[in-house]
Amino acid sequence: MSRSYLDHAATSPVLPEVIEVMSAQMMRVGNASSLHTAGRSARRVVEESRESIADDLGIRPSEVIFTSGGTESDNAAIKGTLWKALQSDPRRRRLLVSSIEHHAVLDAVEYLVTSGQADITWLEPDPEGVIQPSELQAALEGRAAEVALISVMWANNEVGTIQPVAELASIAREAGIPFHTDAVQALGQVDLGLTQVRPDLVTMTGHKIGGPLGIGLLIAARDQSPVPLHMVAARSDRFAQAPLTSPGSLVWRRPCGMSPNDKRLTLKNWRSYATL
Repeated sequence: MSRSYLDHAATSPVLPEVIEVMSAQMMRVGNASSLHTAGRSARRVVEESRESIADDLGIRPSEVIFTSGGTESDNAAIKGTLWKALQSDPRRRRLLVSSIEHHAVLDAVEYLVTSGQADITWLEPDPEGVIQPSELQAALEGRAAEVALISVMWANNEVGTIQPVAELASIAREAGIPFHTDAVQALGQVDLGLTQVRPDLVTMTGHKIGGPLGIGLLIAARDQSPVPLHMVAARSDRFAQAPLTSPGSLVWRRPCGMSPNDKRLTLKNWRSYATL
């Protein structure tokens, strides 16, 4: 009996086009952190991918951080931003987070709270599953000076509710508080419009849109400098996360520029975006 796989909200099959592009690059030896010819060649692939992603999203290349997936991106944004805030002001230890986040966010927050590093205020959804701007405004009332980060996912991974991230990000911006959104389920489904929404930190992953597991992004506005989770030398990122991988970086060249109606990628598209 043949079976049809439908749970693309959990993970999607890796597209043959992606396998072809990655396989070709994996045949080329080179550590992107090395200074010799092979290393510089691998680094060039990574940096060209970074520039392509930035161009598609309308942001600066320096704002594109490669990670090992959505979980690392969420942890880097939440833990790193809290630690940065505590360095400058020990009072800023409160996190405002929606109660309907993915466990990559919920577990990171739970760790920070149970280890005594942070306080938490949960933002509760209305009956339609939406975090209303008024809920965020009420949570900020009288305690904005305590808040290190606000985090509300762009699209829910269970029921698909789209959150009003533009309005929420605007409220955070007015209060001078970094705003993070997990956009893993939104990528390829809605127009992100980062230049209009202006979130400070955005999580993405490749395996929901035809890429492999283990390939993620953290978009971090240039005024954001979370404390890194890992200390890695010889990196071109503003703060280092996962080791640079040239095959992995290629996965992102086409997906970030695709529209919600163009989720199925073509071999021609992948080849045109992959400068090998």
